[in-house]
Amino acid sequence: MSFTLAIVGRPNVGKSTLFNRLVGKKLALVDDTPGVTRDLREGEARLGDLRFTVIDSAGLEDVTDDSLQGRMRRLTERAVEMADICLFLVDARAGVTATDRVFADILRKKNAHVILAANKAEGRAADAGVIEAWELGLGEPVRLSAEHGEGVDELYHILRPHADAFAERAAADAPEVDVDVAEEEGEDAALRMPTEAKPLQIAVIGRPNAGKSTLINKIIGEDRLLTGPEAGITRDAISVKSTFMGTPVRIFDTAGMRKKARVTEKLEKLSVSDGLRAVRFAEVVVVLLDVGIPFEQQDLRIADFAETEGRAVVVAANKWDLEDDKTEKLKELREAFERLLPQLRGAPLVTVSAKTGKGLDRLHAAIMKAYDVWNRRISTAKLNQWLGAMTEAHPPPAPGGKRIKLRYMTQVKTRPPAFVVMTNHAEDLPESYARYLVNGLRADFDMPGTPIRLTFRDQGDKNPYKNKKFHTPSRLRKHKEGTNRPDYRKS
Repeated sequence: MSFTLAIVGRPNVGKSTLFNRLVGKKLALVDDTPGVTRDLREGEARLGDLRFTVIDSAGLEDVTDDSLQGRMRRLTERAVEMADICLFLVDARAGVTATDRVFADILRKKNAHVILAANKAEGRAADAGVIEAWELGLGEPVRLSAEHGEGVDELYHILRPHADAFAERAAADAPEVDVDVAEEEGEDAALRMPTEAKPLQIAVIGRPNAGKSTLINKIIGEDRLLTGPEAGITRDAISVKSTFMGTPVRIFDTAGMRKKARVTEKLEKLSVSDGLRAVRFAEVVVVLLDVGIPFEQQDLRIADFAETEGRAVVVAANKWDLEDDKTEKLKELREAFERLLPQLRGAPLVTVSAKTGKGLDRLHAAIMKAYDVWNRRISTAKLNQWLGAMTEAHPPPAPGGKRIKLRYMTQVKTRPPAFVVMTNHAEDLPESYARYLVNGLRADFDMPGTPIRLTFRDQGDKNPYKNKKFHTPSRLRKHKEGTNRPDYRKS
């Protein structure tokens, strides 16, 4: 998805109809009654060869209080700030209203890329409304009919140049993951160190009030991010470029992620979604725990999400300065970590105090170690020598009498490390044996904590003579059948 497009406008101008057309499904409820859409809805849109995220928003109303309409308006304004491009819809048949003029002024201030579209523009009855839309000062309006699909091709040509610009930005910001391993480079290939142009990208995630913004302020040495005792101050994923003990970094501060059942405020739902996107833009993810209430269910989900995305993970226990019996507490943390997050066995666990700055040196060392392991390369010769020793110590099972042979192993990718094992009967190899090999890789090649991808590829039975028919010479065939043997009984 190269960019995000937010569809905004007054109630009942056809936003949800256009949203459904762009995503190709009837995801949003559509009705003639104004105000049907109250929440924000995201979808994956397709328009020709363009792939982007589209957001359907609640109708903008001229209300600023804490009523339902006021909260819906604030939610829509938040979507405007998040989106790369805003598509402002007006009703060509109703003409431009005073509310349209108010929101045109708001959009000019909040978003640099605004496209004006006059919907319901089919037929001559809409001509006057389309001409009237020029007075909003947002450029030439696009004539659209969301219901009938008219004008969508013109919208494509307007979005195309924007898409190219945002695609370049996304490519520059996106981390390099799943990098193919060149065999000739081997394990001695130099680690690509972070630079000013390509800094190390770190996402700090955790539950509300764990101290994420305070920690980042301490790392960069200035109060750049808003902090306070209230939970949930940070609303969106904010990135800050700086240096962390000499290492160029780009740090994402994310909104606190609570249990899904407790996320009732619609704005918070959008913030959590933004935080999950930040994880995908990171190379190393720091899961920040509150040492007073560590490893709650949501902490485990967050860490598991980072591992599933294939990112290097560091677990940091914050507010360490408030802990009295540090030795006993550290022992409890390590025990809980190994028991509750076996998929991250060996990942760095450090204690920090975001308030005082103690432990930042340990955090930096843990991040660089995780980054190094994430880039780890192992030569094919060493892998196959290791595989032979592992299978000799603990041979693969023989389900149904089928003998499974692990013939060959090689590393195919880094960031995170990915390996392929060539075998027969790959589908019959149990998950427990795959875990045995992954744990062995972690222990024997010093790869603690990082996600490891292990794939078994079926080579089939390599016996070249199996099921092969050979031509037998006639004399030998007769000899086998006994037709050319002399009958000694007659003589």
